[in-house]
Amino acid sequence: MLINPMTPTKSIPKPTVTPDLEEPKFGFNSYAERLNGRAAMIGFILSLAIEFVSRQGVLAWLGLIDP
Repeated sequence: MLINPMTPTKSIPKPTVTPDLEEPKFGFNSYAERLNGRAAMIGFILSLAIEFVSRQGVLAWLGLIDP
């Protein structure tokens, strides 16, 4: 017997209690993602400032390419 997933069944009970899960200490959690985003924004602004002040790109400033 096949059950169509689009039709609700009354034999499957819905959960009544939401589990109380604590925020993980490491990995992909909201604090780590927020911190990573802020560090990326600071790095991007600093790279723009380096390009503006030195009048050359970041790769040329680091000596990786010839200007």
